[in-house]
Amino acid sequence: MKFITYKINKTNVENLGIYTEKGILPLSNLNINYTDMTELIEKITPKELKEISSYSKNDLIPISEAALLAPIPHPKQDIICLGINYFEHALEAAKYKKEAFGGKQKFPIYFSKRVTKAVAPNDYIDGHFDIVDSLDYESELAVVIKKDSKNIPPEKAFECIFGYTIINDISARNIQTRHKQWYFGKSLDDFTPIGPCITTSDEFSTPPKLKILSRVNGELRQNSTTDLMIFDIPYIISDLTKGMTLKAGTIIATGTPAGVGMGFTPPKFLKSGDVVECEIEGIGILKNTIK
Repeated sequence: MKFITYKINKTNVENLGIYTEKGILPLSNLNINYTDMTELIEKITPKELKEISSYSKNDLIPISEAALLAPIPHPKQDIICLGINYFEHALEAAKYKKEAFGGKQKFPIYFSKRVTKAVAPNDYIDGHFDIVDSLDYESELAVVIKKDSKNIPPEKAFECIFGYTIINDISARNIQTRHKQWYFGKSLDDFTPIGPCITTSDEFSTPPKLKILSRVNGELRQNSTTDLMIFDIPYIISDLTKGMTLKAGTIIATGTPAGVGMGFTPPKFLKSGDVVECEIEGIGILKNTIK
């Protein structure tokens, strides 16, 4: 199932639903009512999931009547991110600025990303060009945790996952590389587009081996598969939960493959008017325009 947050055109009310090719299933039509996606993730019951899977065509509304929002528009905590988690991306990053990205990594690089409001699919990204001269994109598979999790062994990691979504980890390289940490350069307003949905984990194999792509103005930039992570999903969840509790609704961005703007010679950074598409097999396309 593909869970979405959406609004009916010309309204500001956030609704929860299921995205299908034939239309959107409002969960309220089934008397399934939660205040937001985080509450749904934490509290939805097997009975409700069964009711959703047996919907009728009469329950659907046309896709044209709705606008997608980020599936979790207001994450309750900062997003946990993995840096340099694909080998080829590690090489291109070190080539761009060795002092900021170079050196072998024996352990995962974790950092957090502040999100005041996640940018919706098809919405605009503020490039902050008054302070940013090297705006970059990063297509990433994000894991959404379904229950409070602590001390999880790797073999139990997938039991903690509600589903997967796409994050474009927008990055200001000039800000990111002038600091010894990446928080500010990754956390400016509008720097976290998420969507278009959360596809539930039962739709994928474990571990998921999915095509991950990005395009800028139609030009293919990133083209890889999620099984090429240096530190895989079971490792990440087990490693993090040795020392912290991952709350229901926690979002973990698992890193990006090669092909980001700083990896080209000369670099291909984003500019106003550019259209960025991040695509992951089985989830969809997250499309945004730089303003």
